[in-house]
Amino acid sequence: MPAPTSSAANADVFAGLNACQVLDQLTAGEGFNPGENKSRRNECGATKPEFGTYGLALDPVQGLREFVENSEGVVETSVNGRNALQAPIPLGGCAIVIEVSSHARAMVQVSLSSNDDQQACVDAQAFAEKLEPLLPKVP
Repeated sequence: MPAPTSSAANADVFAGLNACQVLDQLTAGEGFNPGENKSRRNECGATKPEFGTYGLALDPVQGLREFVENSEGVVETSVNGRNALQAPIPLGGCAIVIEVSSHARAMVQVSLSSNDDQQACVDAQAFAEKLEPLLPKVP
């Protein structure tokens, strides 16, 4: 039997999870347009007219540490018991990053048409709590 290789450590923990499918599942019935992926990365955004935009990014490479290094106004939080970080989005809104492993994270972003960043953070926390059970559990 061959010895396990280190490539398992580099495997995409989100393999099989598509950000747009997950986003559409979580916003079903709430009046959002279907999610759109605007890049080659596993990220997606869905807009609800006259309400705002919800975004989801599944990043198999960067963890919470990289988010802290690249964001301002970061505060520690938790989502259903998982380590998480919250920060304002520079152009308005709120982001919450959930730890999946030391080198993987899921990020939700909420931007509201009202530009109410405090409400965006409340909505982002609620959205993150709906997302968390769908995320992989990495030992």
